Amino acid sequence: MKKTALLCLLLVFCRQWAQTKLVTKTGKITFEASVPAFEEVKATNEAVTCILNPATGEIASLALLKGFRFKVALMEEHFNENYVESDKFPKATFKGKIDNFDVSKLTAAAKEYTIKGKLELHGKTKDIVVIAKIKKTEAGVEIDAAFSVNTDDFDIEIPSVVSKKLSKKVAVTLDCTLK
Repeated sequence: MKKTALLCLLLVFCRQWAQTKLVTKTGKITFEASVPAFEEVKATNEAVTCILNPATGEIASLALLKGFRFKVALMEEHFNENYVESDKFPKATFKGKIDNFDVSKLTAAAKEYTIKGKLELHGKTKDIVVIAKIKKTEAGVEIDAAFSVNTDDFDIEIPSVVSKKLSKKVAVTLDCTLK
C-alpha cells in the first residue's frame, strides 16, 4: 500500500513538473534584408521551437537555418551556403529572460515586455534586447516580437557584388503561441 501511495505521489509530482513549461514547435520567424528598388530578400521559418518557463520568465528559442524558405530557390541556396553557412552553423538560438513577467497577469490584451538575452548565430553570440507583445488566448500564450540584427555583429559577410542589394540591418519578427 505504501509503495502504491508513493508511486501515485511521484506520478502527480512528475506530471506537475512536466507542465511547468510552455512550448511550441511551430513558431514562426521571418526576416527581411531587402533594399528599396531591388528584389525582395525575405524568408520565413515556421518550425521554430520556443520554450517559456512561466514561473521565472526564462525563454529559449531555436531555429534551424535550413528551415528558412525564400520565394526564390537560388536565394535560399546562397543564404545557406554563402552567408550563414548552415552546414557549419546549423542553428540560431536565443536564451533570455522576460523582465517582470507574471503569467497570472496576462490577459487577452497584449502587453509589452522587455526580453533580454543572448542570440547565437553563425558561431557568434551577442546580447540583445527585444520588445515583445505578450497576451493570453484560448490557444495559449502568444508572443509577437520585432527586432533587428546587424550582419556584421555575427561575421556574416556580404560579397561586394551584391552589397548594394542587401541590407546589413536585418529586420526579424517572431510569432509563436506556446501551450
